[in-house]
Amino acid sequence: MTFTRSTSTAPRHQTLVLVAALVLAFPAAAQTPPAANALKDQATDAPSDASPKDAKADRDAKDAGTLKRVEVIGNNSDVEQRRTSTASRIVIGKEEIERYGDSSVSEVLKRLPGVTTGGRPGRGGDVRMRGMGGGYTQILLNGERMPPGFSLDNLPPDQLERIEVMRAPTAEFGARAVAGTINIVLKEALKKTANEVRAGTSTEGDQTSANASWTRNNKIAENIPYTFTVSLNRSNSRDDNESRTLWTDLATDALVLDQLATSTTFNHRTGVNVNARVQIPLSPGESLTVMPFVISGSGTSTTTGRLTQAPGGAVPQPYATTASEGSGTFKLTRANLQWQKRVDDATRLDVRLNGGGSLNTTHSLRYEFDTSNAPLRVTDDSTDTRENNWSLNGKASRQLENEHSLVAGLEYDSSVRRQGRTTLQDGLPILTEFGDDVNASSQRIATYVQDEWNPSKQISAYAGLRWESITTKSDSDNYAVSNTSSVLTPLLHATWKPDEKSRNQWRSSLTRSYKAASLQELIARPSISQRYPTGANEISSPDRAGNPNLNPELASGFELAYEHYLDKGGLISANFFYRRISDLIRSVVALETVSWSNQQRWVSRPQNVGNATAQGIELEAKVRLDEMFTNALPVALRTNLSVFDSKVDQVPGPNNRLEGQPRGTANIGADYKLRNLPISFGGTINITPGYDLQISDNQSSSMGTKVVADAFLLWSVNRETQVRFNVNNFAPRDYLSTSTALNDTQRQVTESNNPSRLNWGVRLELKL
Repeated sequence: MTFTRSTSTAPRHQTLVLVAALVLAFPAAAQTPPAANALKDQATDAPSDASPKDAKADRDAKDAGTLKRVEVIGNNSDVEQRRTSTASRIVIGKEEIERYGDSSVSEVLKRLPGVTTGGRPGRGGDVRMRGMGGGYTQILLNGERMPPGFSLDNLPPDQLERIEVMRAPTAEFGARAVAGTINIVLKEALKKTANEVRAGTSTEGDQTSANASWTRNNKIAENIPYTFTVSLNRSNSRDDNESRTLWTDLATDALVLDQLATSTTFNHRTGVNVNARVQIPLSPGESLTVMPFVISGSGTSTTTGRLTQAPGGAVPQPYATTASEGSGTFKLTRANLQWQKRVDDATRLDVRLNGGGSLNTTHSLRYEFDTSNAPLRVTDDSTDTRENNWSLNGKASRQLENEHSLVAGLEYDSSVRRQGRTTLQDGLPILTEFGDDVNASSQRIATYVQDEWNPSKQISAYAGLRWESITTKSDSDNYAVSNTSSVLTPLLHATWKPDEKSRNQWRSSLTRSYKAASLQELIARPSISQRYPTGANEISSPDRAGNPNLNPELASGFELAYEHYLDKGGLISANFFYRRISDLIRSVVALETVSWSNQQRWVSRPQNVGNATAQGIELEAKVRLDEMFTNALPVALRTNLSVFDSKVDQVPGPNNRLEGQPRGTANIGADYKLRNLPISFGGTINITPGYDLQISDNQSSSMGTKVVADAFLLWSVNRETQVRFNVNNFAPRDYLSTSTALNDTQRQVTESNNPSRLNWGVRLELKL
């Protein structure tokens, strides 16, 4: 199957009116008055007219030992990198990454404009830009896509150099970024010798965790700098869950089933992360960079649960109590080589070779008992997934005399997955008709060309064209799959400054992007409902299976942004985005005749359901109070507000939104460094409002409001020693969700409650 199609549509009239009003009003409120600018220019450029009396006063003050406060503002800050980029880009440096002592990268990302995370408060979870989940956000590590099984939560924030967030796709970073791209850059080699040691502990409820890391910067011989980082962590957590299932007769509105399930899970995980970067000069203008990366983690869990059912239920009580235990390991090894050569003053070559493998094993054992504690059923499930992959990327860039910067590239990567799975029920294998082993492979080839130039001193422009093809195959004896998709994506970006020296600028983008079906969606072996493993199941507890005939989702996108940069490194911005998506993939529950049961079963299977639109506006302000008000304290404020909207055409409204997309998100944060003491402190509040979602004709869900409040205090004991205290989720609240399903006669509602807990920690940071 080959797909090369184009979609184009305009946003709804009401949305355009709202966005135009917000964008036009925003610069008027943020721009410095002309008189103030004139005075500022005068103070900067005019020669000093200080009188002799003033000069004498200055000398007297100096003689008396009076020190004047001097503030130095760097030009290569995160904000400056964002300002000079043609495509919209947000850069988060080490200081901001480490500020709140977060235990996971996703907890760092949640404070960025337009970024939300799944899961209960304070626990990180899957990262989504614009609230769009399910693979719409492209996650890269050092510019490379990571293999399945890798999670950002496997990566300690201590190992990061910076985070780059690109709101719109570019030819070089790839077009599998309907919502945007997040590129995680690991620590880079420095040319100075240094050791950084960090060790900390944290407590969540009655569970204590610990972590430690060591970073070494040095040189091999005289001119080969390297950095080496190793991190160790031991995490312990407790998860409590309560869910209530209510079935109501549609004809009489009578309650026909009332079940309450409770469970408690204790998780224990140990991990080791190692990465290094060595820069080897080969000749003048030529270098080789070696970047090995290793992750090793293992964990165990134990769960106890209870199910109670009111008398007279529509179905027999499936069990009374459960006990389960699980274990798992994840190992990832990669080596990245990057060769760079400056051919001449205008031409550069860049070749990257990456290779590695991963191993992911899981084992779970679940026991079910009746009300008299007699055993009912034992389920034993084991998986062993091994994946090897490699990629080769080549890029040539040339700077022309007419301000054009041309880049052309070719990419190829290949991965092979071998998965073995054994599922036993009461000691006997099930799903044997699908085989225990699934072997799959995927190959991707891409080529691109891009041109970045400055038509004038006020305009920067970018044009790119990327073609990409992905082939996925499975040679399983009983579940073979072959799927090929190719997409051509044109990309345009532009930045305009009203004046050459202006601190205001406008950005716009016209892009095409896509989301390919995942390997799991294409070839997933059926997964049986635990609550109803035999006979007929219910619509609220479906089996799950894959669909080998999925098409990729295509999206046409538009971005418009206004940015105002302040004197002391702050900024105020407004960004509007719009996406028109075709061939939307969504899991649909339907009653099917299946090979694994002699009765019809409800099965959740991904399908291309039609078209959708998504749009929103993201407002951001990073300012200091003394920039806004005379004689105010230099308190740094970081706030952002994002509002999202979406519509799936083929799903009846209201609330026919993209799955998992909230109405918006907001962050309010501030920090301050005391002038007379070596202490800085701050706090932030992250809010994601609750929302309702219509998934299909017979499925709907709702999510409760999510609020996470964090605070930190940093004590700089001396230039080499810091102690960081942090309190995360210091106003814990329950995380609520509801799912509703309709069959011919009943409404089945499941309400879940997941409590969260306060997490506090302390960390010692040394520079030796």
